[in-house]
Amino acid sequence: MKRFEENRDVSYPPFRVDHTHESATRKLSEHLYERFLQKSADQDLVVLCIGTDRSTGDALGPLVGSRLHTYFLDDIFVYGTLEQPVHAVNLADQIALITEKHPNALIVAIDACLGQYQHVGCINVADGPVKPGAGVKKELPAVGHFHITGIVNVGGFMEYFVLQNTRLHVVVSMADIIASAIHKATAQLFSPFDYTYQDIPFVRDGS
Repeated sequence: MKRFEENRDVSYPPFRVDHTHESATRKLSEHLYERFLQKSADQDLVVLCIGTDRSTGDALGPLVGSRLHTYFLDDIFVYGTLEQPVHAVNLADQIALITEKHPNALIVAIDACLGQYQHVGCINVADGPVKPGAGVKKELPAVGHFHITGIVNVGGFMEYFVLQNTRLHVVVSMADIIASAIHKATAQLFSPFDYTYQDIPFVRDGS
């Protein structure tokens, strides 16, 4: 597998959209589709959703992973869900597993982050690996050829407690948009003749 920093045949300017924007899902899916077009035919598409369900703010990644599994996607490989989260303790092992099972994969990393007040609720996409744990001063392996982050709360002071006291509604709403955008982008990528843009509701377990 190429080093994450070396897999940059095409670079993109940073992308940002507020999750409350009426076209947030469409804008994000269109941007992701353009990125996915750079995937070669022999590359697996891996979505690595990082975080833990033990912290409200840090549950963004597992929420995205769990929703993606409800779509029964055959063309992408999703790691990290509410049931089986990928977090600080097992991240290195999961990266090793992905490297072994998908040696030539295009890896999209998803994680929550903290930021400035005016950007809370924004979804960002940027080239290169995400650095999990940076917001709470942890040194964890960087991962991803590009990454999606959701700014779930304000950073700069007592980050661990801020993540614990983040509004669940914001995190769930952002996760729904990210997962839906990935689903739409991959549907267009792998089944372009069958693809029509439509809003697909999130069906929760037991509903």
